[in-house]
Amino acid sequence: MLFRVPMQLMPSGGRPLSPGSRAGLGAALVLLALVAAVELADRHQESKINFVALAVLAPSLVAAFGSWPMVLVIGTLATGLAASLASGGYLPSEAAAVDVVGIVLATAIAVLFAVLRQRQAEQIVELSKLASVAQQAVLRPVGPRVGSLAVAGHYISATAKADIGGDLYEAIDTPYGVRVLIGDVRGKGLDAVRLASIVLGSYRHVAYERADLRAIVTDLDRAVARNVGDEDFVTAALVEERGGTLTIVNCGHPPPLLLRRGQVIPLEPPAPAPPLGFMPVVRPRVERLEPGDRLLLFTDGLGEARRDGEFFPTADRAWRLLGHGTVGDGLASLETALVEWVRGRLDDDIALVLLEYPGPRPATTVAVPSWEVGGSEG
Repeated sequence: MLFRVPMQLMPSGGRPLSPGSRAGLGAALVLLALVAAVELADRHQESKINFVALAVLAPSLVAAFGSWPMVLVIGTLATGLAASLASGGYLPSEAAAVDVVGIVLATAIAVLFAVLRQRQAEQIVELSKLASVAQQAVLRPVGPRVGSLAVAGHYISATAKADIGGDLYEAIDTPYGVRVLIGDVRGKGLDAVRLASIVLGSYRHVAYERADLRAIVTDLDRAVARNVGDEDFVTAALVEERGGTLTIVNCGHPPPLLLRRGQVIPLEPPAPAPPLGFMPVVRPRVERLEPGDRLLLFTDGLGEARRDGEFFPTADRAWRLLGHGTVGDGLASLETALVEWVRGRLDDDIALVLLEYPGPRPATTVAVPSWEVGGSEG
C-alpha cells in the first residue's frame, strides 16, 4: 500500500516537511504497516498476543517532530486499523475495544504535546529574531569605509548559542577624525552584554563631543563605574586617525598590532593603565602612518586561543594572513586559520577590527577661468 501525505500536513507556504517530520511520519507508517502484517499473519497461528496495541506508539512518533494535524491523521489511521481488524474477526471484541480506546487517548495526548511543542518552537523563533535585532543594535556592522580608512570588523562567538557577548567594537567618523573603540567586558552572559551596550552607547555619544581621547576615557570610566560591581571592569583601546597621525590610548587591553612592510609591530602604551571602572589615567601613544599600513585591534580571546597548550601565533602569522587582499579578506583568513588551530573549539569570544590607511588624500585642483589669468585687461 502506498501512503500519500495529505496537503494539510504540509507546512504553511507549501514548503517540504523537515527531515525530522519526514522521519517521524515514516516511522509511524512503517509501524502501522508492520502491525497490520503481523496480525494478518498471526491469525492462523492462534496466538494470544495482541500486536495491535503497539499502534498506540504511532501518534507519539509523529508528535515528537511533526505538526498536530499530522498526529491526528496518523492517530485516525491507527484507530481505523484496530477497528478494521476487529470487524474482520482478527481480534476479540473486548481486546479491540481496549485497543481503539487506547489509541484514541494516545492520539489526544500526542496532539496536545504537538501543539505545545509547536508553540514553544514558534516562541524560540521569535526570540531568535529579537536577539538578532538586539545584536544589530548593540554591535552594528562597520565598514567597508569609515572616513578615509578601509575598515572591517568581525565577532567570533565561542558558542553557537549566542552571536554576541561581552566583546565590543565600533568605528565612527567624527569631526576629530576616525575613532575606533574595541573592548572586552569581564564576565559572560546577559550581564556582559548589558554592560557592553552601555559602553557602546556612551562611546557613540561622547566620541563626537570630546576633542581629546583622554576625556572619552574619563566619560566611559564613569559610565562603567555607575553600572558594575566592585570587581567588574572593561578593558578597552581607543584609536584615532587624523591626517595620517594615529593616536592610541589603552586601558588594560591587548596592544594593537601595526602591520607595515612585512613587519608586525605591537603598539604598546607608554605607561600601563587599568581597565575602565578603575579610574584609568592614560598616556597617548602617537604614530605617523604610512600609505598601506594596517592596524589590527583584537580582544584577548585571540591571544588566549590555544591548542595542546600552545597559543595561536598571532604576531608570527599576522602579516601573511592580514597583509593582502581587502581588510575583510584579511579577517576571514585570520578566522579560518584560528579555527583550524583550535580545531573548532574556542574558549572565549573574539572581536576583531582591521584598519587600512590608504595614504593622504590628493590635493584638489581648482580650474581657473582663462580670463582671470594675469588679471583683467582694459
